[in-house]
Amino acid sequence: MHPLNLNKAFTLMESGPVVLVTTRDEDHANVMTISWTMVMDFTPVFAITTGEWNHSFAALQKHRECVIAIPTVDLLDKVVGIGTCTGADTDKFAKFELTPLPAQLVGAPLIKECLANIECKVIDIIEKHHIVVLSGVAAYVDAARKERRMVHAVGDGTFIVDGRKLDRRTMMAAKLPPGV
Repeated sequence: MHPLNLNKAFTLMESGPVVLVTTRDEDHANVMTISWTMVMDFTPVFAITTGEWNHSFAALQKHRECVIAIPTVDLLDKVVGIGTCTGADTDKFAKFELTPLPAQLVGAPLIKECLANIECKVIDIIEKHHIVVLSGVAAYVDAARKERRMVHAVGDGTFIVDGRKLDRRTMMAAKLPPGV
């Protein structure tokens, strides 16, 4: 073992897949890249980390809803591009050629090109830690999509792509909720 600079410790345990989060404010839809996400438990409760530094945060606060869109590795350059510009002066749907689709229960759009989309309502904002807690109200997956590998940010500008799926469902059966 060798010492690691403590300010790089987060790169050892970055969270779930990089996602796109869409919002709508009046008639303007926006999308932001979020790499810090968390599943809260087996219910559809999620958390993302964002704050006033993101243009979309004002819409999240005001309308208290969004869509978590889950991109795959073939969209990585678009995902990074979305994360490196602001919706304050850029129509990211147009610039990155993403197709907004109407959601059923929230005003923010789904993203057609993504593997999955989860419509969410904001249930808490923990300002001290810039955490937005979301309750999923509807979810969709593109079962016909061939590319299914998700991307995980290491936090230093590099990414890890999902690999082979390892099945341990039988071993974990007692811990999994029914239907999972």
